[in-house]
Amino acid sequence: MAEVSKDAQLCAGRVVIVTGAGRGIGRAHALAFAAAGAKVVVNDLGSALNGDPTAETPAQQVVSEIKALGGEAVANGDDVADWAGARNLIRTAVDTFGRLDVLVNNAGFVRDRMLANLSEDEWDAVIRVHLKGHFATMRHAIEYWRAESKAGNPVDARIINTSSGAGLQGSVGQSNYGAAKAGIAGLTLTAAAEFARYGVTVNAIAPAARTRMTETVFAETMAAPEDGGFDAMAPENVSPLVVWLGSAESAGITGRMFEVEAGKVAVADGWRHGAAVDKGARWNPAELGPVVQDLLAKAVPPEPVYGA
Repeated sequence: MAEVSKDAQLCAGRVVIVTGAGRGIGRAHALAFAAAGAKVVVNDLGSALNGDPTAETPAQQVVSEIKALGGEAVANGDDVADWAGARNLIRTAVDTFGRLDVLVNNAGFVRDRMLANLSEDEWDAVIRVHLKGHFATMRHAIEYWRAESKAGNPVDARIINTSSGAGLQGSVGQSNYGAAKAGIAGLTLTAAAEFARYGVTVNAIAPAARTRMTETVFAETMAAPEDGGFDAMAPENVSPLVVWLGSAESAGITGRMFEVEAGKVAVADGWRHGAAVDKGARWNPAELGPVVQDLLAKAVPPEPVYGA
C-alpha cells in the first residue's frame, strides 16, 4: 500500500467495511481503500482456511498497517453469518466513523470435496459463511441506508459482493462453494433492483488471485514470478476495480458482474434468454427431441466447468 496522501481523493471521506479483510484479497481491498482516502472497518474472524477458529488477530494487524501509513481504520471480529454479528458490524462503522458508504463482502472459506463424498456439515458451513454472510451484512446495511434515505439524508452507497468463476461456470470438487457463489450472483441482481430507490448500487466481482483458498488447488499457475516481474496472481490486482466501484464515480452502475484477473477486467454476461420455439400449445414429449436439438445447435456453448 502506498502511503496515504492528501491527494488521495477517489474515496476521500467515505466509510468502508471490508469483510474477511485480514488476509489475501480482503486485506488488499482494505489497504487500497485506505490509500484512496477511505476510513476502513477491517472485519475478520481470524479463522483457518476451513473456518475453524484460531488465536490469530489478522484484522488488528491490517489496522496497524493502515494507521502506520497515515490512514484511519478500526478492527471488527464479528461473524458475518451471525445475525447479531452482522448488525454489530454495520453499527461499528456508524458508531466509529459516523456513517457507512461502502460494504465489500469478501469473507469466506472452503471445504472442498467431490459431491459424492460431501458431508452435510461441509455443505452447511460453506453455504453459511458465503451466502448467508453476504445476505446478513447486506440486510443490516440496507436497513441503515433506507432509514437515512427516508430521513431525507443523501445516500450514495455501494455494495460490492464476491462471487467466483466456480459460481459462474462450476468447479469440480467445489459444489458447496460453487452453489454459494452462484447464489451470491443471483442475490446481487435482486438487491440491485431493490436497493436502487435508496441510492445504493450493488455489483459483484469474480476474482482470480492467489489466496489461501486457491494456492493449494492451483499451486503452479498461482505462483509468484521468481524474477520479480508483474505478479499476475497477486491479490492486489483485484482491488483497484473494487475501490473504483466503491467510489462516487461508479454511480449508475449496478447489477453487474465483473471478472478480474491480473491486468484484465471483463463484464460477465450471465444467464440470458436464448433461442426459443413456441408451439402455442402443450408439447407432446415425443415431439421435443428434434426441437431441443435444434435449440442447442443455435445456442452459444456453455463455458467449460473448472477441472472438468
